[in-house]
Amino acid sequence: MYNNKIFPNKLFFLGVTFFSLLFCQSSSVEDQTNPPGDNGEDNGNYTSATVWLTKADETVKLQKQNDIYFKNASNNYQTIDVDSEQKYQMIDGFGYTLTGGSVQVINQLSVTKKEELLQDLFSNNGSSIAVSYLRLSIGASDLNSDVFSYNDMPAGQTDPSLSQFSLAKDQAVIDMLKKILTINPNIKIIATPWSPPVWMKDNGSSIGGSLLPQYYGVYAQYFVKYIQAMKAQGITIDAITPQNEPLHPGNNPSMYMTSAQQGEFIKNHLGPAFHAANINTKIILYDHNCDKPDYPMDILADAEAAKYVDGSAFHLYAGNISVLSNVHLAFPSKNLYFTEQWTGANSSFSGDFVWHMKNVIIGSMRNWSKVALEWNVANDASFNPHTTGGCTECKGAITINSSEMFTKNVAYYIIAQASKFVPQNSQRIASTQPGNLSSVAFQRPDGKVSLIVLNEGDTTENFNIRFKNKTAATSLTAKSVATFVF
Repeated sequence: MYNNKIFPNKLFFLGVTFFSLLFCQSSSVEDQTNPPGDNGEDNGNYTSATVWLTKADETVKLQKQNDIYFKNASNNYQTIDVDSEQKYQMIDGFGYTLTGGSVQVINQLSVTKKEELLQDLFSNNGSSIAVSYLRLSIGASDLNSDVFSYNDMPAGQTDPSLSQFSLAKDQAVIDMLKKILTINPNIKIIATPWSPPVWMKDNGSSIGGSLLPQYYGVYAQYFVKYIQAMKAQGITIDAITPQNEPLHPGNNPSMYMTSAQQGEFIKNHLGPAFHAANINTKIILYDHNCDKPDYPMDILADAEAAKYVDGSAFHLYAGNISVLSNVHLAFPSKNLYFTEQWTGANSSFSGDFVWHMKNVIIGSMRNWSKVALEWNVANDASFNPHTTGGCTECKGAITINSSEMFTKNVAYYIIAQASKFVPQNSQRIASTQPGNLSSVAFQRPDGKVSLIVLNEGDTTENFNIRFKNKTAATSLTAKSVATFVF
């Protein structure tokens, strides 16, 4: 139940508003406020915050509001305290999975429209959302039009030497990545397989089954070949996970992999193979839901496996985002990553926006994640393409409507509210969360602070932002998110 705040009576409210406008000590994120000093006075040193707002009712979407100003305001508002002396994890970025299906539909845009979209997503200019992190599938995901690996063989045949290994079926993805890297050369990439080649599996199918023990070493070399082949194309894979959603064998493609199997694969095959090939790509565990933190912790408890492991990745289709902190407390030297959350065809903008901002953006960051990723970048208006048996209701951040038209969906704004204002190598710092307000704050490489605030309540919340003994009074309407940069 929300704790609704009671507004002051109208006369008092008008008086406070006049006082605030006169002295420029507070402002709603939607109200016009003039900066101090334009009445001829020298108000001394002060700082302002730029404000970008999105409302869950879709009346405002990532729109710049009037600046607010820090002074020693006096009021009875609740306060978000931001403390840059308390420092937490470094941030690698925010983004999406660039599925093969995303590339397929984006390539249906005209040359001009495709350029417009890619610049909007990946550029660091002021008008873009500056996506800084991408996830790839190694071979097909369920949001490809067809199932494939990089070493498919006719039924009954195997290729233990991987002589038939080829990235050819992902050439369109590679070409788009090359274009994206010209726009943002610093974008980071994590890659994960949905399934190995089916001849390596005990059921000979792209759906479910497990990796045959005799192919553990071969599959480790498959990862080595992938990373080296992508590097030869000018694409650096910063990290991999051994298996997407290893406890969900019903997708197409998919594979079941227990923690014992993944630990064995990393300890005795993948880790040593990377070491022998001088590969610095990070190995990240698990890549599945928050309800099974014991999965990565079982592997991290094995010192011989853990020495090859950078950290653990999570989704949130089950469980609670707070378990990331439990894993951090148990293994503080290992990193955490939030790598996938979908928005659905039948979900509302309002419901998805508030839930994802609270859990995926604010929640994952407050619980030590270095990244926050939504699911697929793009699909068409019918939520295609996907494999037979793949996700039929996954809504991309972008809908490609025609060669000359695309639509920005809720996942675009979920990521944009962070990616536009929190660049790579920012560091999370402390911020409090009074009442119905959720928050997360970051110190950026340029020294500025970005503070993301969600009001998930049903009424407007008045509050102060306090930083280094200065306060700025403001307000945030119900079911809204604002990012403050100061």
